[in-house]
Amino acid sequence: MKYLNTTDLGNMPSRKRAHLINSCTGYKSANLLGTKSKNGETNLAIFNSVIHIGSNPPMLGFILRPLTVKRDTYKNFKETGFFTVNQVKKDMIKDAHHTAANYDEQISEFSKTNLTESYLDDFHAPYVSQSSIKLGCRYINEYEIKENNCLLIIGAIEHIYLSDHILEEDGWVNLDKANTVAIVGLDGYALPKLLNRFNYSKPDEPTIPIT
Repeated sequence: MKYLNTTDLGNMPSRKRAHLINSCTGYKSANLLGTKSKNGETNLAIFNSVIHIGSNPPMLGFILRPLTVKRDTYKNFKETGFFTVNQVKKDMIKDAHHTAANYDEQISEFSKTNLTESYLDDFHAPYVSQSSIKLGCRYINEYEIKENNCLLIIGAIEHIYLSDHILEEDGWVNLDKANTVAIVGLDGYALPKLLNRFNYSKPDEPTIPIT
């Protein structure tokens, strides 16, 4: 088994270290965050850090890197208070990855990909038409991670749009049916396969499959 300590990591070329640390923690979610500035300029960016924060009230979070360079996504939702989260599916990965390119603020990533912006129920920020799972979110708060100057952004989930065939009767969203992909590291995309679902765990009771 390969062994690396903090000295080894410190001596590693930065790009190689980034690949290693970003991929060794496992699969991450693949989402496109859509925003629109107060002047009407749209932005779309791939994020691999969207996480569940709570279900009552419904909230999510994501990590934003230090504001040492321009962050159009951040500027837009700070100006307007709104952003969308659009899950990436199998046939979107090439265009989704391209949204990481550093375009000028006046150039929308929608115009540089085959992804289509859409607006639902008068929500300010654009959704991605091709996505099977779309969330309309309101910016709530942010917390500085002092160790590396990143920000944890908290958003309230106010609108949810799901393709009919992926929602199970108990409220569980079947990501297999949605062909939702996961991100490995910074540039790898994978299509996970559901292995099983299990009953709610209780002490001294057997674990029972429910699928």
